[in-house]
Amino acid sequence: MHIVFEPDGKTIEIEKGKTILDAADKADIDIKSDCGGKGTCGKCIIKIEEGHQSISPLISEEKDSLCKEEIEEGYRYACAAKIQNPGTEVTVSIPSRSRRDKQVILEEGLHVDIELDPQIHKYQIKPEKPSLKDDLSDYERLQKILKQEYGLEVDDIAVNTLRKLPKKLRNDLGRFKEKFTVTLNKNKIIKIEDSHQEKYYGIAIDIGTTTVVAYLVDMTTGEIIDIASEMNPQMRYGEDVMTRVTTTFSEENGMNKMQDTIIKGVNRLISELSEDNNIDKKDILEVTAVGNTGMHHIFAGIHPEFISKSPYVQGIRDAVNLTPADAGVEIYEDGNIHILPTVSGWMGADTIGCLLTTTPYKQDPIQLMIDVGTNGEIVLGNKDRMIGASCAAGPALEGAHMKYGMRAAPGAIQYINLNEELEPQLDVIGDQPPKGICGSGIIDAIAELVRTGIINKDGTYNKNAETDRLRETESGLEYVLAYKSEYNSKHDVTLTNQDIREVQLAKGAISAGAHILMDELGIDKPDEIMLAGAFGNYIDKISALTIGLFPEVGIDDIKMAGNAAGVGARLALIDKNKRQKARELPTQIKYYRLATHEDFDMEFARAQYFPHMEMDKYPNYEKIQELRRCR
Repeated sequence: MHIVFEPDGKTIEIEKGKTILDAADKADIDIKSDCGGKGTCGKCIIKIEEGHQSISPLISEEKDSLCKEEIEEGYRYACAAKIQNPGTEVTVSIPSRSRRDKQVILEEGLHVDIELDPQIHKYQIKPEKPSLKDDLSDYERLQKILKQEYGLEVDDIAVNTLRKLPKKLRNDLGRFKEKFTVTLNKNKIIKIEDSHQEKYYGIAIDIGTTTVVAYLVDMTTGEIIDIASEMNPQMRYGEDVMTRVTTTFSEENGMNKMQDTIIKGVNRLISELSEDNNIDKKDILEVTAVGNTGMHHIFAGIHPEFISKSPYVQGIRDAVNLTPADAGVEIYEDGNIHILPTVSGWMGADTIGCLLTTTPYKQDPIQLMIDVGTNGEIVLGNKDRMIGASCAAGPALEGAHMKYGMRAAPGAIQYINLNEELEPQLDVIGDQPPKGICGSGIIDAIAELVRTGIINKDGTYNKNAETDRLRETESGLEYVLAYKSEYNSKHDVTLTNQDIREVQLAKGAISAGAHILMDELGIDKPDEIMLAGAFGNYIDKISALTIGLFPEVGIDDIKMAGNAAGVGARLALIDKNKRQKARELPTQIKYYRLATHEDFDMEFARAQYFPHMEMDKYPNYEKIQELRRCR
């Protein structure tokens, strides 16, 4: 069956039983599909222009969600519209609201001082030439000179390097060359070069559920040469990591599909970095990678099924080293792919990366590190003791599962203030008409509505609020953040009671987890809060405090770590001592499973309430009000 996608102008073939979403995937057209094609999110809306008779009937979810006019005009869910009667060519148009806009990706992280001591080193040598009286093998000759000149105990050589060794050491006439550069990975020879080649490179990669960021690093200086990033290409199979993990075992060849998708994405970034900086991929000798446990396992090719099922046990906790061939990563053939260790359950290598960056294990002050994403990781402690937990924050704080929620892309409301007349003043990414609202905007909106009394402490709307923007709908009250008539946009952008409920559940999980860890550590509050990740970097600290997202501390004690996981991957790339510390950290963190903790249900229920009734009791209340007035 031929499917024509407009306005892309792409035509592909797809077999009977496949969906329009499958066809879009094959055509490399990115359509929103938060639920991974299960027909529940309603984001993958397309329009059948021609060939209706070849498409399966509407499912109940479409009938409930699409209005009569949309159905009559041929609008469908791409994931529900199956090829049923092959024959007539089908033409499909994709509305802009269904396309995934390019997201603003956080690439920078906390500035840290570095120590340059990589695991891979280069050494220039000039060994004695072989003779009838000195007939050591080529490999033994290298071992001998490296021991004599550098005190190195070399006991291994990469197979590909060994196969080329005799030729690499000799010229075209078969005579031994004068000098060589030998590259070692610890005590293993991985590369032989003719002359002194000083420059070599590494790449640190943060594989997030939503985005993938790669850092090209000069291994002789530790400096970042360039950064490349893209949306995680697995998003076409579902916005959240659990959907993707489920795909690995619920679909035929699901594991291969998910792994191939992320490996291709990583290789695209490597190609972009090498081409833009005129670097040969053969000079990229190592990659370090971090990601949550699901991303970690899929990237490494470790089946992730059982981290999604109780008791949520990962396949491996320690660091993983793979050859480029085993990993499918396009760098020097005898290089190394090093994936940092995980902690436990869903607390993954990204948490280890964050801790290498924020270093609570070196400090006296007690730090609460929060990495907020679909899955929230929390670590509390200092050099004496560290404890941690992961919580199912859900995708609401990233804009998913909200009526007009979206990623941080052009058209997303990212900051909001309510003026004295209770009218919203919006800051929209890209200065475009508002299409929706992203995570930082959601926190801002709810904080402002809480502050002004439009939202009650229990999360319901105050029907007596003095604003015309609160309106009744079939599904309940909603607040209009932006009328389409105000901005000449395609639809109103609103915040519904269900949206607020989604945020309450997400913030309740994070807050409850933090308070349980504080109780376990025996403290009333941490000395500092370190927010990691894109969400933590862009949210307004005042708004987060207003809704009770995390414990009440002074504003100056809340710090942004940026992409701390990516910084940690870079530290592990250029400093073998950091890499060793990363392997030790999982044993130094006591992991709590919140769902089975005796106090979790009570804390979770309490944490869903908004604390605005006690705002005047905050230790920094006056400063909060002053900062809000200045904003």
